[in-house]
Parts: sequence; C-alpha cells; structure tokens
Amino acid sequence: MRSLLGSFRISYGQKLFLLASVPMILAVSAIAILVAAQSRALANREIRSLETQLIEAKKRELRNYVTQARNGFYFVYGSAAPSDEAAKEQVMQILAAMIYGDEGFFFVYDYDGNNIVSPRQTELINQNWWDLTDSEGTKVVQQFIYTARSGAGYVEHLWPKPSTGEEARMITYVTSFPSWRWAVGTGVFIDDILNSIAASRAEVEARVRRTFLYIGGITLGALLLVFSSGLFLNIRERRLADAKLKELTQRVFDAQEEERGRVARELHDGISQILVGVKYALDITRRRIHQGDGRAEDTLNKGIDNLSEAIHEVRRISRDLRPGVLDDLGLGPALKSLTDDFRARTGIETRFDTVVFRNRLDQDSKIALYRIGQEALTNIERHSGATEVVIDLRGHRDGATLRISDNGLGLGEAARGPRAGIGLRNMQERMDQLGGTLRVLSSKTGTVIEAQVPLTHLLPPEEGKPIKTKVQA
Repeated sequence: MRSLLGSFRISYGQKLFLLASVPMILAVSAIAILVAAQSRALANREIRSLETQLIEAKKRELRNYVTQARNGFYFVYGSAAPSDEAAKEQVMQILAAMIYGDEGFFFVYDYDGNNIVSPRQTELINQNWWDLTDSEGTKVVQQFIYTARSGAGYVEHLWPKPSTGEEARMITYVTSFPSWRWAVGTGVFIDDILNSIAASRAEVEARVRRTFLYIGGITLGALLLVFSSGLFLNIRERRLADAKLKELTQRVFDAQEEERGRVARELHDGISQILVGVKYALDITRRRIHQGDGRAEDTLNKGIDNLSEAIHEVRRISRDLRPGVLDDLGLGPALKSLTDDFRARTGIETRFDTVVFRNRLDQDSKIALYRIGQEALTNIERHSGATEVVIDLRGHRDGATLRISDNGLGLGEAARGPRAGIGLRNMQERMDQLGGTLRVLSSKTGTVIEAQVPLTHLLPPEEGKPIKTKVQA
C-alpha cells in the first residue's frame, strides 16, 4: 500500500495547480448547480402558471358551450313534464346535432349510466356504461353522474379520441337536467396543451444543459489559463532558479578558493615561517653540540618556543575552521572564545553578553549564528575602523537573537570591498535557510547586525544537555 501511495506523489507545481484549480472548480460547480436549480424552479413555476391558465381557459370555454346549448333548448326542457318523451326526443336531436371542431360533441347519460346521446361515438348509444373505466382506473361515467347530481362541475379523465380511437386526456364539464335525471356535458381534449407543456419543459432542460456547457467551457478556459500561466511561471521560475543556482555555485567556488587561499596564507605566513625558524634553531643547536658550544641550550629553548607557537597557530586555524567548543559547550562559550581571541588579536575593545537559555539551540542554528558572528568580526577588523564592539546573545519567546554592534565607519566604507558584500550575502542566506531574519542598520557612527532564528529552532530543555554556565546556549 505504501508503494502504491508513493507512486502517486505529486510535485510542488502540481500542488500549486491543484490549489488554484480545485477551489475554482468547486465554486463553479456550486454556481452551476445553483443556477440550474433556480432556472428549473423559475421555469417550472412559469410552466405551471401557463398550464393553469390554458386549462382554465378551456374550462371557461366548455362552460360557455354548455350554457349556450342549454339556452338553445331550455324553452323545451323548461316547459316539459318529467315524462314528456316528445320533449326529450327533441332535446336529444338538438344535442346530437351540436358538434364542433374536430373532436367536440355533447353527450347525455341518465343517472343509471345508460348513454342517450353520443353523436361522434354512436356505438355507445342505448348501452349501460356505469362501470366504464379509463386506463388510469377512473370510473368515468360514474364521475359524470356524481358531478351532475351535485349540480355541475368538471371531470378530468382519459377518453378515446373519435378520430383515432386512442386515449387522450380530456376535461369535461357536466351539468344536470334533474327532472329528467340526465347528466349532460361536453369535453375538450387537452393533449395539445400537455404537448406544449412537455415541449416547454424539454426546452427548459435544453437551456439548462446549454448553461452547463457554457459554464463548463468557461471553467475549462479558466483552467487552461491557470495551467498556461502556471506553466509560464514555472518555466520562468526554473530559469531564475537555474541562474541563481549557477550564481550560488560560482560564489561557493569563489568562497572555497578564498578560504583555501586564506588557509594557505596562514600556513605560509605563520606556521611555515615558524617551522623554518624551528629547523634553523635545531640545525644551530646540533652544530653547537658537535662543537661543544655552551650556547646550544639557548638555541634549543628558542626552537622549543617556536614549536609551541606553531602548535598554537595550528590550534587557532583549526578553531577558526571548526571550533570544538561549539559542539562541546554550545554557542555561548564558542562566541565568548571568538570574542576573546578577537580582542587579543586586534586590540579592539570587545564585550560579549548573554543569558542562560531556557531552551537549547539546534545544531544548524548554532553553526549559522557562530558563522555570522565570525563573519561580522572579520568585516569589523578589515573594514570598519571600530574601537569598540559589543556582542549580545539572548533567547526570548520568539526564538534567539544575536546582536553585533560597533562604533566604526558604517557600511559606506565597509561595503567597498568585495569580501564585505559576499559576507553580508552569506549571512542573509544562512538566515533564509533557517527561516530567520537578518537586520543590518548602518550609519556613520557604527553598524548593528541583528540575526534572529525562530522559536522552532529551540529544543525543549529535556532534549539538551544540562546548562551549567552562564554563557552556554
């Protein structure tokens, strides 16, 4: 499982692309869903409203048809007795003749379910249809009779079209002739309305799909823009990184060559000359011993002194390259030793102040702060012309701070040499690697260099060695 997960690791650039694209995709998706839902809801309300208006118009039309028909034969029905068969026959003939449109007609059922009038479907006449049921299970004739017996009203049902014989939805308006026990009505098929509503709904869905496609296209374009921008920035950053890497590599090579040259000069100008003096003294001592000269002991003592000086120089060079006290006792003692050597070598009044750390610095921070202090003292010695230097090392709630101040000429003079510029850049890079900060304040009355490492580079007390000295850090 780990190997499978390891194979799906993504690069930093891919992480940035996902960070930029995923929230945008989620936001656009949410907007698209919301727009689609709102569009559907609005369209459905409008379609329902249109459907209601059309059906109400059909109902009014039906009611008008029935009212007109009733007015046409009311003079017969109004004056006829319940058993007047001639009047009934006359009314039946009038209703049978009242057909309209392609499918419209009037029908009559008695209260027992017998069909009396059906001009477009004559096969129904003189038969009992009390149990007639449409494909949806509606007792159609019973609904006609119940509605008529209650006065008048509308019935929505399925009915075979006279022209095709296929069932279609119909709205029927039914009224009653109570003295004759008749249910009289007419209906209109509303399949055209339903087809229009279905077409409207299909159009709404098509518009919603088009909206999704438009939003998807815009999102795809935005993603391509983000990808191309990221690709451009990535290429540009890679070029800049390559240029910086080349510059850094060259600076590393330059620093290595300079350090090698410094060590070579130290060996040649110091130890080499001292050892030559030791060899010369030993040669003189040997000759004087062969000659029995009593001054042989003096030259031997001088050679021993020179050899001791050579040993001291070797230790000093070794300490400059990597002070053992930094690993053994900590940053505070190492900086104090560096301060004492600087004072003794240059004669510049140098003071070192510190307090006991509640936490210990990690190894990277100790090395970085020590090298910054070493670099700062080197710049002070070579360029500043200072007579007083103060080094302060303190831990606090935000981390640890090394502060080096002098009363020299400032960076206006110190920055003239190439070594000083490289030294400041080295300091800045060391702090950048640790996530810390470097502040350089310079004026004609002196310079202050302040390096601060964050709290993440301070180890808990139990992870460090016991703190016994005031300067340990």
